[in-house]
Amino acid sequence: MAFDGTWKVDRSENSDEFLEKMGLDTMKRKLAAHDNLKLTITQEGTKFTVKESSSFRKSEIVFELGVTFNYKLGDGTEVSGSWNAEGNKHVGKFKRLDNGNELTVIREIIGGEMVQTYIYEGVEAKRIFKKE
Repeated sequence: MAFDGTWKVDRSENSDEFLEKMGLDTMKRKLAAHDNLKLTITQEGTKFTVKESSSFRKSEIVFELGVTFNYKLGDGTEVSGSWNAEGNKHVGKFKRLDNGNELTVIREIIGGEMVQTYIYEGVEAKRIFKKE
């Protein structure tokens, strides 16, 4: 239940290097830096609904912890994987369908903020969200 609510991105750390490693060109990286991402998360048991709203798209994904699903990232990259609870964190392990490389996403609440840490091919970035 800690993740329930509407979260608006406040700041990012190392996102340009991360997005470059993910294969985004300069223009897409600049656009991504100003996406004004907002996540609305609701939880029912182990089932989560995440509504994403940004300057560029709106989407909704429903998933259950431990159950594999497919998802399309904002740049169109398709991944397959699952989220799992590890203590107070949610850890997502995803494989890119285009090249098989692993993307790890860790979601946790730190000091009242939701921090999403992304790890891809040794590069780590963070997006920090504030609750609305």
